Amino acid sequence: MVRPTQLHLAVALDGTGWHPASWRSAHARPGELFTAGYWLDLVLRAESGLLDFVTFADSLGPQSSLPDGPDERVDRVRGRLDAGLIAARVAPRTHHIGLVPHVVVTHTEPFHVSKAVATLDYVSGGRAGWLPQVSTSSGDNAHFGRREIVPDELLDEAADHVEVVRRLWDSWEDDAEIRDVATGRFIDRDKLHYIDFRGQWFDVKGPSITPRPPQGQPLVIATADDPAGYRFADVVLIPVPDPRAAGEAVDAVRSQRGSGDLPHVFGDLVVFLGADAADRRARLDELDRPSTSDAPVFTGTAEQLADLLLPLAERGVTGFRLHPGELPRDLTAITEELVPELQRREAFRTEHATGSLRERLGLARPVNRYATAGGTS
Repeated sequence: MVRPTQLHLAVALDGTGWHPASWRSAHARPGELFTAGYWLDLVLRAESGLLDFVTFADSLGPQSSLPDGPDERVDRVRGRLDAGLIAARVAPRTHHIGLVPHVVVTHTEPFHVSKAVATLDYVSGGRAGWLPQVSTSSGDNAHFGRREIVPDELLDEAADHVEVVRRLWDSWEDDAEIRDVATGRFIDRDKLHYIDFRGQWFDVKGPSITPRPPQGQPLVIATADDPAGYRFADVVLIPVPDPRAAGEAVDAVRSQRGSGDLPHVFGDLVVFLGADAADRRARLDELDRPSTSDAPVFTGTAEQLADLLLPLAERGVTGFRLHPGELPRDLTAITEELVPELQRREAFRTEHATGSLRERLGLARPVNRYATAGGTS
């Protein structure tokens, strides 16, 4: 008998869930959305299910049904906390799960991002990642007022942004810190390097102010709407409604990468999970119909979801990021119903994986490019 594929699982955390009416559910906690305890409870629940990582949604403007700025709706959740700061807050209270904030790179300097994500990697003990995203909103742009954005260039700009961040992480060699009290030398200055990046959008000298992160390079995640990200991502998130689409998605990522290490391809999926899932979703739809989702929307039991996921894994998908339709109900169902079902099918771990987030995903710790190349300090 062939052993089933061992899946990786992540969850996407955003407000009270994917459904816009989820905040009106009897199980929701909308009054606690802007408290640290709310987010810590969700992450601890995810960690109890042995999940690989959680992502925290973010934006540079209020949630809106309009593409270019705030709308006038008062019946949906508006406002959110900073994703990176949420991750940093819950990091010391968790022990195993990866923490991956979304970061809008369109109006954010790579130097700031590099030290923020490196700091998260330190305070989490090597469990950090980040999900770069772009903003085409004129409303977001008006918050900064520094330039006109060119939407067709934003993905290429984001790729350069990630490259600068990664070079800054490498600007300190792993053993640059000596901390020798006897000789009075804290660092080896020859092991700090200028990155001297000059491109169309960024001109960054370096080095970083933060030593190289524990993982060397924290996890970088790209979404399906960013094909440029296929070239640099450690994990690519793609909607995969059926096995054929899954196989095509995996082939598309591999064709962009060519040779060398291939990234994980995670299927992106919204889930309403449990015996009452259809009724719960129908009640929410009566309150407010959601917009069409880029990701497939699953409604059903854990057994039915496992039946859907495993054939996708056979086509090369190595994991899934699940968007709970309603929090915390569907997150609880993922950890208490789906995970045990996958374990019964020998398709998911039965204990916490060890090591850094990269190691748990089977990704090698990257070699420092400046130590290898002998870059100038």
